[in-house]
Amino acid sequence: MARKPIIPNLENASLAELEVACGAAPYREGHDRMMAIRALAVGIPHAQVALVHQVTTRTLNNWINRFNQSGIDGLIDRKRSGRPRAMPSDKNEQCCCQLIRQPQEVGVTHWTGKKFHGYLRDELDVEVGYRTVIRWLHENNFRLKVPQQWPDRQDEGLRRAFVDRIRTWLSDEQIELWYTDETGIEGDPRPRRRWAERGKKARVTKNGDHLRMNVTGMVCPRTGQFYALEFSHSDVETFQAFLDHANADVKLQRTRNLLICDNASWHKNSQLRWGNFEPVFLPPYSPDLNPIERLWRLLKAEWFCDFIAKDHDALVARLDIALRWVINRAQDNQITYTIKKEL
Repeated sequence: MARKPIIPNLENASLAELEVACGAAPYREGHDRMMAIRALAVGIPHAQVALVHQVTTRTLNNWINRFNQSGIDGLIDRKRSGRPRAMPSDKNEQCCCQLIRQPQEVGVTHWTGKKFHGYLRDELDVEVGYRTVIRWLHENNFRLKVPQQWPDRQDEGLRRAFVDRIRTWLSDEQIELWYTDETGIEGDPRPRRRWAERGKKARVTKNGDHLRMNVTGMVCPRTGQFYALEFSHSDVETFQAFLDHANADVKLQRTRNLLICDNASWHKNSQLRWGNFEPVFLPPYSPDLNPIERLWRLLKAEWFCDFIAKDHDALVARLDIALRWVINRAQDNQITYTIKKEL
């Protein structure tokens, strides 16, 4: 004896509501189910509806039951949650985050993904896959980074006092702040991190010729003005030559021009002639308070990443192009904000 067909309960949704829901269905499966219920509601036989949607009568009856129980919501196809991952419970999750921040607590100097996965498996008896551990780390806002080297000889009192002085000078419209520093440019610089195909080694050329040039520069964060000279090395004589050229070439817009520099020995020579600039010295071990450091990193990243100089002339030619690029960007005010962010 044939089973009596199940009839959709149209008290759960009208034909108009079904039509709107069909157009808004997030997935095709849900759209098909709603169309099938609508077809049944207008009197199309069950067998014909099942044939059109290429499903069995049993499946069609299952759709009707879901509609009768939950209305349109019962027909919406949601993504399945999948197998729950075997990570630490909420109770232990804070403990694991603390272990990542302070690996010394369990006698570890630093974590890698494999090392932390092994610790969870062997020490905490957590059955979890490596990929799940990496995903958990990312979801908890942890990233694999190369630590920045940082001096531990800083005097925080001196640093705070210096920042307060900077704020006072910035509020004075008669004072212009300039920052100066030297940087070395190598003929075969250290490679930068990059994406590479798994299983293949990423290589760059390194000839070991030790080609090197020095650049002494100064920048004004307020205007973006940048001035630099190339030297073979850095000492009192080269820095005096830089000061002489800067006094002759740089157009100063304000009455007082403070030149902030680090504590290199050639900056503190008593015989230096500063001209229109007044020297101000950074607190010891505080390169982060000098905005030109960021400019040097930008220059090296743009022009000396994987660049290999065959001889000294090639290095100088590349450096000329890089410095002109910085000067042109400064004139177009494209680096002003980059420098100001350091203040």
